[in-house]
Amino acid sequence: MKHVEIAQQPRIDADRFVLRPVRRSDAGMLSMYTADKRVASGTRSIPHPLPPGTTEAFIERSLKDDRPEDVWVMDAARSDVREVLGVISLTYLCRGQSQLGYWVAPGFWNAGIASEAVCALISANPQSNRSIFAEVFQDNPASARVLTHAGFEYIGDAESHSVARGMNVPTWTYIRKMT
Repeated sequence: MKHVEIAQQPRIDADRFVLRPVRRSDAGMLSMYTADKRVASGTRSIPHPLPPGTTEAFIERSLKDDRPEDVWVMDAARSDVREVLGVISLTYLCRGQSQLGYWVAPGFWNAGIASEAVCALISANPQSNRSIFAEVFQDNPASARVLTHAGFEYIGDAESHSVARGMNVPTWTYIRKMT
C-alpha cells in the first residue's frame, strides 16, 4: 500500500454537521465511544476492551502527512448537539481507489447520521477517487442500507477479521464508481 503525502485534509459540510479532520482534543469523546462494545464489534480494527493509549495512537496516525487514510470526525458543533457523532474514513488503495469505513456513536443510531456522512463524503470526493469500496458485516444490515442509499452496488460476499470479536466475520462488499 502506497502512502500518499497530503498537505491538508478538507472540511466537508453535510446538512446537520461537518466532517472535519481529527483533533487531539477529540481523544476523550472518541475513547468513550470506541470503548463501547457495540461500536468496536461493528468494526474490523477497534479492540474491545479498549487498551489505554489506543485512541491517542489512532489520532496521531491520522494527523501524519504520510497517513494511509484520511479520517474525518462527524462534528455537530454548529448545531445544538455540540458533539462528536462518529468517524468516517477513506483508506488509500491504488489506481484511484479507496476503502470507506465509518462508525456512529450509539446515541445517534437510526437518525440518518451515517447516510448523511457517506453522501457528503461521496459528493465531495476529496481524494479524487475513481471508485470507492466498502464492506459491512452481514449482521449489520443497517450499514448495508447506508451504502446502497449512497449509490454503492453489491459485488460479493467475503469475510474480514474483527479484532473486538476475535474472529473472522462474514461481510458484504460494495463498490461506488465515481465517474
